[in-house]
Amino acid sequence: MDFDAIVVGSGITGGWAAKELTEAGLKVLMIERGREVRHQQDYSTEMKMPWDMPFRGAGDSDLYDREYAVQRLNRHFTEFTQPNFVNDAQNPYQTGEDTRFTWFRSYQLGGRSLTWGRQAYRWSDYDFGANARDGHGTDWPIRYADIAPWYDKVESFIGVSGAKEGLKQLPDGQFQPPMALNAVETHVRAQIAKRWPERCLTIGRTANMTEGKPEEGRAPCQYRSLCARGCSYGAYFSTQSSTLPAAMKTGNLTVITDAVVEALDYDPATRRVTGVRYIDTKTGTRKTARARIVFLNAGAFNSVHILLNSAPGGLANSSGVLGTHIMDHANTLSAAALMPGFETHTSFGNRPTGIVIPRYRNMDQMDGIGHTRGFSFQGGALQSTWTQGNRMAGIGAEYKEKLRHPGPWRMVLVGFADCVPRATNRLTLDPAKTDANGLPQLRIDFAFGKEEHAALAQAKAEAAEMLTAAGGKVLMGFDQPGPGGTAIHEMGGARMGHDPKTSVLNKWSQSHDIANLFVTDGAQMSSTACQNPSLTYMALTARAAHAAVGMLREGRI
Repeated sequence: MDFDAIVVGSGITGGWAAKELTEAGLKVLMIERGREVRHQQDYSTEMKMPWDMPFRGAGDSDLYDREYAVQRLNRHFTEFTQPNFVNDAQNPYQTGEDTRFTWFRSYQLGGRSLTWGRQAYRWSDYDFGANARDGHGTDWPIRYADIAPWYDKVESFIGVSGAKEGLKQLPDGQFQPPMALNAVETHVRAQIAKRWPERCLTIGRTANMTEGKPEEGRAPCQYRSLCARGCSYGAYFSTQSSTLPAAMKTGNLTVITDAVVEALDYDPATRRVTGVRYIDTKTGTRKTARARIVFLNAGAFNSVHILLNSAPGGLANSSGVLGTHIMDHANTLSAAALMPGFETHTSFGNRPTGIVIPRYRNMDQMDGIGHTRGFSFQGGALQSTWTQGNRMAGIGAEYKEKLRHPGPWRMVLVGFADCVPRATNRLTLDPAKTDANGLPQLRIDFAFGKEEHAALAQAKAEAAEMLTAAGGKVLMGFDQPGPGGTAIHEMGGARMGHDPKTSVLNKWSQSHDIANLFVTDGAQMSSTACQNPSLTYMALTARAAHAAVGMLREGRI
């Protein structure tokens, strides 16, 4: 099979690569390792109630112990969403002796675009300039002005709701009307602004639409907050609802599912990749597809895995840094508080987003205690529902009547701290362990350092301070990060940089070594910022696809 381009992976960035390349007129092959999931046809649990499920939505705990030991730790993993997460027993990976890393994965058409948290934030020059400023990692070869037009494009197409706040650390975008803060959040926002004018509590900017896109067959959010099951309304951005239909509409896209890519083919004479080798997992046969350019969008760690497995020492690795400087946000519950005084207020529907308090430390003044980067908070205020009965003693009519009414208001702030890039945090191929396809298993070595611990310690203290100032009674808070991977923002391994001697990719997400190879998922990231990275992945992918098409037309690749 010969194509103009091959896109490996069909998640958030794979969908964008396919859309942009096909709309530019290229014949594109998309290769997805998991099963096919058709929009509006294959969301098998989307409309089901707990009583429709064999285990009432809780799932088979014995099965989860045996086969989903990691995925079951994901807060979106339930009996309803289980089909959208990998079976850990069938997809093993290894960790270093001192590493705790929970690698949450979704192997099906659409990848994690079906299960992501949908938080969509721009990065600022504080983020793109972080490495140059404090000397950790390598400097990004781009700044905010380079990517701002691509943020505009992505936001307008996928649909992002949010409030414009005029913050230089969290630039505004092309937003649909925001979802509303509830009564407690509105109060806390006002109290924080009154005492700390530099701190802003705002509604989470989310890829859940508040206005429909009927021309794309997409309706606004129904406020069910059941997104990870799949959404036939197309109300949140996923590959299935948004980029895949656009790519298919061109007539230029071919999609293969159940196909695990094992390696890229490379011609040392031309210094070009010539194609992709993959395993048809339904038949076990090995096949090859050829193309003029290849986009790796398999997910940060899987894209690196493919490169490491494509040549001794790794393909596109003249720098020697392939697989190194992997990152994930350090996060933890910084504070949880009871919020008395709002008993006459309640909310309706299930809003699929929370609040965010963007970074306010280490911007124009270095005022972090023991760290040089930023931290932010996500969370929200909520009332207990009848499910509080799971943890409440009681029996009889009085107990039942109590559960008919909303419980007290609580508010939580979860800290997300920037992760410093370190060479010791890295991916390698395990020398002895292989998977069911005979491929070497990926090995993860990872640990947070003193900077992340210091940031979360400051976050804990200041979260409690803010909620107390707003009248809350703090119940608990933590300053120790969860295991790596907890934030589900794994990044790095094929970082972008100016210098081919210290980075894998240039400013176009293009390999320094191999001109027709692009890596545009999380692997390309050189730092993490302290806000969610998915919108930046998408913008960088659209930007790289535009650049690749231009290079092809000019005969430069």
